Amino acid sequence: MDQKYHPGKIENRWQSFWEETKAYAVAADPAKEKYYLLEMFPYPSGRIHIGHVRNYTIGDVVARYKRMCGYNVLHPMGWDAFGMPAENAAIANNTHPARWTYDNITAMRRELKQLGFSYDWDREIATCTPDYYRWEQWLFVRMFKKDMVQRKESFVNWCDRCQTVLANEQVEAGDCWRCGDAVRQKKLWQWFFKITDYAEDLLEYCDRLTGWPEKVTTMQKNWIGKSTGAEIDFPVAGTDAAIRVFTTRPDTIFGATFMCLAPEHPLVEQLSKGTDQQGAVAEFVSRMSRESHAERILDSHEKEGVFIGAWCVNPVNGRRMPIYIANFALMEYGTGAVMSVPAHDQRDFEFAKKYGLDIVVVIKPEDAAETGVAQTEAYTGDGVMINSGDFNGMDNVPGKAAIIDYFEKNGMGSRSINYRIRDWGISRQRYWGAPIPIIHCEKCGTVPVPEEDLPVVLPEDADLLEGGQSPLGTLESFVKASCPSCGAPGRRETDTMDTFVESSWYFERYCSPKHDTGIFDTDAVKYWMPVDQYIGGVEHAVMHLLYSRYFTRVLHDMGLVDFKEPFTRLLTQGMVCKETVRCQTHGYLYPEETRYVGETPHCSKCGEPAEIGRVEKMSKSKKNVIDPNALVETYGADTVRLFCLFAAPPERDLEWSEQGVEGAFRFLNRIWRLCARWAERLQDQAPYTGHPAGLPEHAREVYIKAHQTIKKVTDDIEQRFHFNTAISAVMELANQLNVIDPAADDPDMDAVMRFALDAAAVLLSPIVPHITEEIWEALGNAPGSLSNHDWPGFREDCLVSDTRLIVVQVNGKLRGRFEIDADADEETIKALALKDPNVARFIEGKNIRKVILAKNKLVNIVL
Repeated sequence: MDQKYHPGKIENRWQSFWEETKAYAVAADPAKEKYYLLEMFPYPSGRIHIGHVRNYTIGDVVARYKRMCGYNVLHPMGWDAFGMPAENAAIANNTHPARWTYDNITAMRRELKQLGFSYDWDREIATCTPDYYRWEQWLFVRMFKKDMVQRKESFVNWCDRCQTVLANEQVEAGDCWRCGDAVRQKKLWQWFFKITDYAEDLLEYCDRLTGWPEKVTTMQKNWIGKSTGAEIDFPVAGTDAAIRVFTTRPDTIFGATFMCLAPEHPLVEQLSKGTDQQGAVAEFVSRMSRESHAERILDSHEKEGVFIGAWCVNPVNGRRMPIYIANFALMEYGTGAVMSVPAHDQRDFEFAKKYGLDIVVVIKPEDAAETGVAQTEAYTGDGVMINSGDFNGMDNVPGKAAIIDYFEKNGMGSRSINYRIRDWGISRQRYWGAPIPIIHCEKCGTVPVPEEDLPVVLPEDADLLEGGQSPLGTLESFVKASCPSCGAPGRRETDTMDTFVESSWYFERYCSPKHDTGIFDTDAVKYWMPVDQYIGGVEHAVMHLLYSRYFTRVLHDMGLVDFKEPFTRLLTQGMVCKETVRCQTHGYLYPEETRYVGETPHCSKCGEPAEIGRVEKMSKSKKNVIDPNALVETYGADTVRLFCLFAAPPERDLEWSEQGVEGAFRFLNRIWRLCARWAERLQDQAPYTGHPAGLPEHAREVYIKAHQTIKKVTDDIEQRFHFNTAISAVMELANQLNVIDPAADDPDMDAVMRFALDAAAVLLSPIVPHITEEIWEALGNAPGSLSNHDWPGFREDCLVSDTRLIVVQVNGKLRGRFEIDADADEETIKALALKDPNVARFIEGKNIRKVILAKNKLVNIVL
């Protein structure tokens, strides 16, 4: 065994071995218990970043550990390959999205293999390939036939320059995140998946996701947003029309003094037409179309509106209520109309104060005077109903039900449940996505492409138009199609699907990625699914994770799967963070653009001192990123893996530290040197596996420590995923082994050292697989057998401590603690308590009245 650790040489050897032997290829085996470990697959952006490394290392440890515990482990990898980022990159680099994507997949696959991840590469998928999205289109057609898909007009965030819909997250301060132009609201025909049909089921099952972080299920509950209340009709004065509102506060209806409509509400134009307010209303609607919905609902956003020149009537008291359009009213919430009660809603209160509208108190605290309520802010608490007709004096909580009963009895409204969640708009007006399999026919309307004609292939030889616009609508070869129903000329749908569609079922496809007669092999899915452990970022809580739950229900209702939830357990790992460095002249600096003079950073471009900023999430925009490939080249993959796991528990943010990386490298060197000193001596040595009592004391201590370490590491991985404390436990064991002299003639210690070093190699192997394979072989074990070796058990008789903890109090206050032999007598314990340095400073120079030993574990010194 080489005395010096050469990570590059070792890692190349074992990566080649694993690939040549297909060490991690797996097949369904009903005789073995399965374990499906999956990390969220990456977008092929070009290079992996340190966040990828951390995420995938966490998953790889669990996969390797479970494999050694005897599970049949599925651990696949693939590429979430469609989407706007590829188009952005294609524009920036003057290349084609397909070429950019496939080149990046090749590069990132190579990088992932260099990190030693135990993927079954035979199951690799890329969502941009026709053999993948064919089945996505097949499912769309099936959903269309079952009325799970709808085409309707909807207001969307629209960028004129990019000619596409933007998600709320892609609108920054009202501008397009890609080109910087102002974003406006535009009404477009869009395709929607009817996820709202599953709102109640998705909500109910949130409480059954016991293996998920509570913060994620809470976010999903809030996103689904179930509200119980009433729908009420407010007649529009002088017309036959009525405005329907949904409210969770029917107890406040007597205090409704004005009505607010969303600018997009269909009655706005109708009711303002021909009034003195028509021009002002049109201008306001136009201005609101240029603001994102996300901005409009912020509490900090100024509340504003315009009177539309019409009135409605409060159905319970006949009050004439002016109708406004307001920026805080949105069509996607409730009915797009807000029954405004300024005395009891802060947003309505601010609006009423601004426009001089009436404020009528209808609920007051039980012991308060009416005149003191809602003077400076809205009163939103419970209390007694006042100014509410026959309901005066009633507590408002039971008053809600009583008023709804009144509505229903008098035909004014009814009980209702509302959900915040809206149907999932999947249409995207861009090129690099899965085509929607629909043909538009003037006679037959929208007709799905026959299943036998799928896939509708995206033409990968098409070039983007100016500004990144989709070329699909200009390609006669793509657009021109015959109607499947009547044979007349038709026009193919040119919108493509939202990329979240691809990621909503990929985990099922992994179970049988080469299956070509269906969306997946149902027997394979029945064996492997659901995913036992899913790992990814919390930022996906209310999109990818919710959509995946929805898609699984669709598959369940079609009889394709026998489960509703795709992921049994979920781990949301923390972010990787690093301090920023900024030059006044050149802005943010990459680490390689920074040189230090002492502890002061300087810009390598101009030589001027730079400023160290906050520790923030690594991002290209802040340039506080680290290239994992450079780290692997310098320190080796095992060092990078070790640092990512040791620096923080998985669920916590990890702060980057060059010193931490160097520390991980030093530890691996210590382990290597330790094994190198013993390797030749232990080649033919059998490990000791007997009772600890059969060993002399010095060997017994090491043997017991090894078993205690096995238990600690097992518990930390199995129960908590606390890899940092697991690594720390092995470090402690290594420190104890390092002081033992291999030159000594000590057969008992040789047998114990063989056991301990074998154990250390096995315990570390899921974390640093390359170096441990090399050590395992050097110790005389079969080459390449470590990854298939059984996880070690521990002896219970080695966990019984030979010491006990003594706690010391001075006049009843805790002042110290120490360990002592379990068989120490009372006088020895008292003497050590008095000599303890933490205790001595509290008793020095004072009269000790008595020293009491209680239950052989507590010493109380009375002064």
